[in-house]
Order: sequence, then structure tokens, then C-alpha cells
Amino acid sequence: MAAAKERVVGAAPPGYTALAVKFGERQRSPHCLLVKEHQVREGAGTTHPPRRTLFVLNVPPYCSPDSLSRLFARCGCVQSVDICEKPGPGEKKEKVTSKFFNRKTVTGFQVAYVVFRKPAGVQAAKALSQEGALLISTESHPVKTGISKWIASYAASVVDQEELKAEVDAYMQDYDKKIAEEEAKAAEEEGVPDEEGWVKVTRKGRKPGLPRTEAANLRVLEREKQKRARKELLNFYAWQHRETKREHIAQLRKKFEEDKQRIALMRAQRKFRPY
Repeated sequence: MAAAKERVVGAAPPGYTALAVKFGERQRSPHCLLVKEHQVREGAGTTHPPRRTLFVLNVPPYCSPDSLSRLFARCGCVQSVDICEKPGPGEKKEKVTSKFFNRKTVTGFQVAYVVFRKPAGVQAAKALSQEGALLISTESHPVKTGISKWIASYAASVVDQEELKAEVDAYMQDYDKKIAEEEAKAAEEEGVPDEEGWVKVTRKGRKPGLPRTEAANLRVLEREKQKRARKELLNFYAWQHRETKREHIAQLRKKFEEDKQRIALMRAQRKFRPY
């Protein structure tokens, strides 16, 4: 008679259900995911709709969105999986168009929002606590770890220069187009009163400001650097301070002697009038 499938149930905080997961078949101790139905106000404009979103806590760093999608695929069709560093309002995000910039890597344990196509998927996912531990890494869907993961990460970090140049050129073209449209709009609205009768005035002097070119910025930085160097090196050492003080006293004494000689000369010429 075959042995009964082992049931693993973990302790969970109130309102949550504990789902046991293991990295691989050889792992003995399971890890618990804490899940519950995601609650949100109706019409909040969120990417995590109510009754169809499963909120998952304690997601390990080696569990990717694809792994979560595969784990919960048995509960129903998974529409999307969103892994975040911490819980958030779930506001609609702008589509990430850059492959090289604004790529934030989240490390450590995370939270996830699993969106099903039907509400029944959330209830079926919570019922998985009555079954055995779920496997994250399987023979058909292995998760890379160790040296193989480092090699894959290094290969992904190598930037294709041609692809990067094409993305930067496209971005700058869009930026220049946007600036040109704003300048044209400002020129059209110049001197035209708004709905309340106010006229927007822009300052255009005879002498425009310093051009924000790379050469001009370098010259400004060089001058600031020289000023700081003069301030920092003046009387930097104790012997410099003593030498400066000695020179100042010598100059005062010299001026005092010159004044004495001038006064004596004026007395001799009967031109000294102290009052």
C-alpha cells in the first residue's frame, strides 16, 4: 500500500493561509507562503482587481514571477504576477520601455500579487494548504542557482552597444521633439491673455545666461576648484600660520618706523600739526 501524501500545514497570522513550498524535491524543511484575498475599494483604478487577486507574503528571493505563475496554474488561469519589495496601492504603472535604464533589482524576501482570470482561482489557491508542499524548482522547470545563476547574471549584464545607442538616440529624438513642441506652444501663447485675463510674461534680456554647454560647465567647475584650493591651502599647516603671523608683525613694525621717520621730518620742517 502506497504511503499517504504528507500534508504540511504551517501556522499563519489571522486572515492568512499558510502554503508550504520547497525549493526542490531533496529539500526536507518547507518554507511557508502566507496568502489571502487582496482587499481593495471598488473603482480604485488598480492593477490588482478585487476578488481575483491573491496577496502573497514571504516570497523567497529565488521565486520568480514565472515560478509563482506555475505554482498557482493548477488553481486556474493566471492573468499576471506582480512581485514588489513591499505592499503598495497597486496603482497603474507606466509601461517600462527601457531595457538598460530604470531597472530596479529587488533583493531579499518580497510580496506578490497573483491575479487570476476568475475569482474561483483565489479560493482554490487558499485550499492548497490541505495538500503537500509545492515545488518551486522541478526537472521540467529548474531554477538556476550557484555558479550557473552567476554565469547567467553576468551574461545578462553585458550591454549590446549598438542596441544601447539605438535606444539613447530614440530617446533624445523624442526629447527634442517634446522641447520643440513646448517652445512652439509658449511662442503662440506669448502675449495672449488666459481665461482670467492674465498675460504670462517671460524675461528675455539682452545678455542671455551662461550657455549650458559642456565646455562652459567645465570652465565653471575649474574656477570653483581653484577657489576652493586657495581657501583650503591658505594657512593649512601650523608653520604656515606662524610664518604668516610673523610677516604681518614685521609689516606693522616697518610701517610704524616709517611713520616715526615721517613725523620727525615734519617736526624738523615745522609742519607738524597734531591738532
